[in-house]
Amino acid sequence: MKENSFMGKRNKGYNFPVFLFMSFQFVNRFRNMASDEMIKVVGDRFCVPYTMELLVKKKIQSFSNSHYDVFDTTGNILLQVNGGIWNLQKKRVMKDPAGLPVVTLREKQAISWKQEWQMHEGESRHCLCSVKRSGGFNIKSNLDVHLASPYKDAACDFRVTGSLASLSIKVRRGNSIIAEVTHSYTWGSYKGKECFKIKVYPEVDYAFIVALLVIIHENDNA
Repeated sequence: MKENSFMGKRNKGYNFPVFLFMSFQFVNRFRNMASDEMIKVVGDRFCVPYTMELLVKKKIQSFSNSHYDVFDTTGNILLQVNGGIWNLQKKRVMKDPAGLPVVTLREKQAISWKQEWQMHEGESRHCLCSVKRSGGFNIKSNLDVHLASPYKDAACDFRVTGSLASLSIKVRRGNSIIAEVTHSYTWGSYKGKECFKIKVYPEVDYAFIVALLVIIHENDNA
């Protein structure tokens, strides 16, 4: 009788395998929440848990070739972007300090009001996302960013909004601002040398943000 009573009480409690399974599910859910907060397109190595202040210096090397250097606040170079024109289409390659390709930006069509670009991993043809102008010719340099996916969705994943007059640019995901770019004209601007300041918010892929800056600047100077 005592044994049956003990077994009855035991059945009313948590079964150890069930408890272990529930704990595992909780850990997985927590990890998924953490990964959802990280916004990575190029790679998680470009995501840091604090706000990053970047300085981008651009200079025109030739009619079709532009060069970008990306520095942190201590003057360390983080990224470099070079490129020219192949088959009437622009191509920009982003490299890390070791000279290894990070992403390649390719203009999809040379002559198009949409000014569509594709961002590829390294120097491959593996597409990470497509970027195109939101509307027709207007003073706002808005861009829609669609992540590469087998499922077609009319809604964009990110939106870049900016003004040609002030070159104040914001990158948004939904209603949230994830990065901001500011630029002011100097005497060097008329000599083909320009500087941009980028504020990238925590856990946001700064290589992705730099790539968007390059695209919008190339569009504005097309």
